Amino acid sequence: MYLEISNPKDYHVALYIRLSKEDENEGPSGSVTNQQSLLHAFVREHRLDVYDTYIDDGWSGTSFDRPGFQRMLRDIEAGKVNMVITKDLSRLGRDMRESSYYAEQYFPEHGIRYLTISDNFDTENENIMAPFLFAMNEVYLRDGSRKVKDVLRSKREHGQYCACPPYGYRKDTNDNNKLVPDESTAPVVQRIFDQAANRGDSARKIASDLNADGVIPPLKYRVMYRDKFTPKGAARASDLWNYTTVKRILKSKVYLGHTILGKSRKVSLKSKKKVPVPKDDWAVTMNTHPPLVSVETYEKAQRNLGRGAKNYLQYEHVRKSIFGGIAVCAKCGYSLCSSGTVYKGEREKYWFLSCTHQRQDIANPCSGVRIRYADLVEIVKRDLNELLNMTDEGIDELVKAALESSGNADMLKAKKAQLQAAEARLLTIDKMVGKLYADNAEGRIDDDRLRRMVSDLEKESVTLKSTIAQLNHLTKPDAIKKDYERFFDMAKQYTHIEELTRDTLLTFVDRIEIGPKILPDGTSKVTHRNQPYRQSVRIFYRFIGEVKREATRDLPIGATGAAPSTQVGVSILNGTEVVDGAQNHAS
Repeated sequence: MYLEISNPKDYHVALYIRLSKEDENEGPSGSVTNQQSLLHAFVREHRLDVYDTYIDDGWSGTSFDRPGFQRMLRDIEAGKVNMVITKDLSRLGRDMRESSYYAEQYFPEHGIRYLTISDNFDTENENIMAPFLFAMNEVYLRDGSRKVKDVLRSKREHGQYCACPPYGYRKDTNDNNKLVPDESTAPVVQRIFDQAANRGDSARKIASDLNADGVIPPLKYRVMYRDKFTPKGAARASDLWNYTTVKRILKSKVYLGHTILGKSRKVSLKSKKKVPVPKDDWAVTMNTHPPLVSVETYEKAQRNLGRGAKNYLQYEHVRKSIFGGIAVCAKCGYSLCSSGTVYKGEREKYWFLSCTHQRQDIANPCSGVRIRYADLVEIVKRDLNELLNMTDEGIDELVKAALESSGNADMLKAKKAQLQAAEARLLTIDKMVGKLYADNAEGRIDDDRLRRMVSDLEKESVTLKSTIAQLNHLTKPDAIKKDYERFFDMAKQYTHIEELTRDTLLTFVDRIEIGPKILPDGTSKVTHRNQPYRQSVRIFYRFIGEVKREATRDLPIGATGAAPSTQVGVSILNGTEVVDGAQNHAS
């Protein structure tokens, strides 16, 4: 079948090109240059007008969160293009389900004619062979994944380091599979071990000293000077050390010169979720790179690290929090940490999630928030079950409310705040670039490192400018409706949640913001466990964001009495009716 275009002047074409590392095995025909040549020859032959070319070089076909592809989708949503052309269906992606969705549903629903040159795929024609083509692309993907795993396994067995280099090391410029000490960070690692082994300092004390001296923590260092990150990933990098990072360094045997890989694995080919691998199955190879510390120093640090710590291993079943990385402090944005006491084998009554930022940032402390773990579990479970049990009419009302609020003042205010944050980061980058050139002039960093660091900062600057441009556009109604459809399609798999698990939480929730306690009038602190109070718990769900308009909750759950309302209305507190701030005894 030959692709025919009878009315070329009616089309504004998007040319999409993708090449991943595994696709490079296809030879020259699969290269970006050759894809460009093929596509441009096609549009010239058919006298088509090309709006733009979108390229994702080095991006796997499993993920559709590619910068070029996402930019093309934004232009489609804006009505700038009405035809998409790729070399073949595999360039769109190799995930059978996602590729089929875009080719056979998303593009037609948005008035996009989609063509592939090699496969003769055309959304205006009946594509009988399309399901087989999508399936074959996925078979290729799975076979490629197997081959990559085999290569990695072979490298691990031979002691080659095929992962991101740990803090304190970098990849050898002559051998990308070998680690060598990083001149900038290796001394920091040695300092950490020296403080722990020879001075007996705790991990928290070491973190505090590093922060006081302005030492850049590992993830922030990677973002600034070494690796490429998305804006979302870069935002996770803290400016401060914490004791868990220090403990992780002190416990790692990589600093003894050993390669230890394979500590975790992905649950499946298409999932990003990773699960831990049993210690006996780790790939360990001894003496593969220069050690940063001696065995004696390492062992001494381990003895001091465990000194004074209580052994709670027997209570492991009550120590694991399902809210890690999800529950955050509404005041400072830091993740809440599990804290509390095990008493007579019971922790439910004494287990809290707390903000620890107040102890980490001495210069700008957060007063912190705290919530009982069991209360948060019950709040999330109740709210989720309300959503799962919603009728079609209730869902329609939610969508309607979301559409009405999409362009309101709060939305504009939030966008303005994001804009200000992005613009502030741009100014910071300008200052950082200036400091780097000053350091180079004074001999603190060499020319190669200067070029690399400046290049990374300039890339981040470009990304930020793109983000700023995107924030000027309000969310379109069609996109809002589709997000709600995606959420409630997931919800159909559940009827009622009896036990809130980590997997269920990750399925539905993006983050939970916990605010400070709101105490009853006349009280300044909680004096007993069942004393009523109110607290803001804002739940942001995947795709749809926050649903409840009133996020302030009566706590603790199950306690006698209710805390006073901060809203105009009626509530009951220990037999006293509160109406618009005036108190009367309830009958």
